[in-house]
Amino acid sequence: MVSMTSSEIDVPAGVDDRRAKRNVIVLVLCQAILGAQMPVNVVLGGLSGQMLSPHPCLATLPITVIMFMSMVSAPTISGIMGRIGRRPGFLIGACGGALGAVFSAMGLYHGSFALFLVGSAFTGVYMGAHGFYRFAAADGASDGFRPKAISWVMAGGLASAVLGPQLVKQTSDLMMPLPVPTPGLGVGMDVAFLPVPFAASYMSLIVLNLLGAVLFLFLDAPRPAPQRPGAPRGRKLGELLTTPRIAVAMITGMVAYALMNLVMTSTPLAVVGCGFTEGDAADVVMVHVLAMFIPSFFTGHLINRFGVERIMALGLVILAASGAVALAGVALENFFIALFLLGIGWNFGYIGATAMLASAHSPEERSRVQGMNDFCVFGLVTLASLASGGLMNCWGGDPETGWAAVNWAMIPFLSLAGGALLWFALRKPEAA
Repeated sequence: MVSMTSSEIDVPAGVDDRRAKRNVIVLVLCQAILGAQMPVNVVLGGLSGQMLSPHPCLATLPITVIMFMSMVSAPTISGIMGRIGRRPGFLIGACGGALGAVFSAMGLYHGSFALFLVGSAFTGVYMGAHGFYRFAAADGASDGFRPKAISWVMAGGLASAVLGPQLVKQTSDLMMPLPVPTPGLGVGMDVAFLPVPFAASYMSLIVLNLLGAVLFLFLDAPRPAPQRPGAPRGRKLGELLTTPRIAVAMITGMVAYALMNLVMTSTPLAVVGCGFTEGDAADVVMVHVLAMFIPSFFTGHLINRFGVERIMALGLVILAASGAVALAGVALENFFIALFLLGIGWNFGYIGATAMLASAHSPEERSRVQGMNDFCVFGLVTLASLASGGLMNCWGGDPETGWAAVNWAMIPFLSLAGGALLWFALRKPEAA
């Protein structure tokens, strides 16, 4: 994913932050409203896939398609933003989210897995644009205001963490108009209101995306400065990949994000499969998403105080603790605690890896490094979401065994990231 950072925007010294603050307000609202789609898709993507797919191992394929399309579409959206500004790219994302909701609802309405996957693909376009909100918050901001701008936009994620699961709880069982045979006549059709599980939840996302599209009209984001002719290009791709600090940051970021997705994708299937309700699954996901965002307000301070490597290592330990709690039982409190720890572990591991990566390259290498990193991260996330359904539904034949398989699968990846961090800590300083 090729992304732009605030340092790529020319910001004069002593810049007035009024425009940046106005943009932050818009982006916080967009994060709160449009960001609610993520927990809705997490809660209902696997459950809908389980209901519509021809084979239970394909239950999480809709989430896999979302992740794959976000990986594919993000570079194109970033390029559009680089040429004509942030607003058109964000509007494309909102349109993708609305179309995704339309096709997903149609797939549920007609019982078509193929239509539902088309909806997932459009939703992936929304996800590709969503990742640039925090960068847009930093555009044009002064050095003093930039960290606050990013934090406030992250705070919008807390609202979306509550709004999304509540939408699921309030709309998943709403009645929908369906054609039914007219009794006693033998011919003709009448319309009756019958339950179509989850369809109304996806239709509510259409409204969210329309609201977001209107909000983006108030965004006043500057274009990035053009690249200066003859500017240095930095190291080649092979040199970057063999730089220890870049390699370790990439490995840890890939593992943290992929394991979070692996477990999170299976959670609604496991919660419902173990005898709890869709509302319980929504509450578990809400706690998880809150745990993903809340630490962001102090993760940077912890990194500055204790060092990025220690915070990354702590994130891996917390991810391991999440797996241990999940393997200890399938009571509802186990799900809540495990997913809470999963969110915190992801935050420390992924944000720590991002901070390490940001300190390992020169400005002219930024786009290449970020694109390489995000392509690898979301590539592994795509595989993890696909594997999640296979482990959950096709390993052992029951939800408890499948849930255990998902959490046991964390071990080799945690070992890889932990080993990389240990190697980096023991290396010679000049080899960094």
